[in-house]
Amino acid sequence: MAITLDADVIICGEKGSFDLSAWLLTQKDEEFEIAAITVAELWHGVERASGKHRKRRKEYFETVLNVLPVIHYTEEIAREHARIWAELEAIGKMTGYYDLIVAATARQRGSKLATFNRRHFENIVGLLLVPL
Repeated sequence: MAITLDADVIICGEKGSFDLSAWLLTQKDEEFEIAAITVAELWHGVERASGKHRKRRKEYFETVLNVLPVIHYTEEIAREHARIWAELEAIGKMTGYYDLIVAATARQRGSKLATFNRRHFENIVGLLLVPL
């Protein structure tokens, strides 16, 4: 079983509020991945940055993206996305659209999800959240 990393985990690593490298080393037997939508979330941060901050952020994210496999949005993930969307709407606990795709990617693949935004994902049945 792999661990899907939410964008916030990578962003906290870039900002220095979380030692992502050290945490990854504590998870020796795990494989890691990111959802394709996470690439857009991270790259949006690069596009919004300026000057030296933009250069540093771009280099950090490029390093991360060179190491982590990106899981593409497939028809199977799209169906899982629709299921989660309907489930959350039915209980009145909707979350952000990008978070739905991240959750669908992890749940469809049987992966765990590492995130600091637990409340965005806690109502998704069958999604395993990794403690950070």
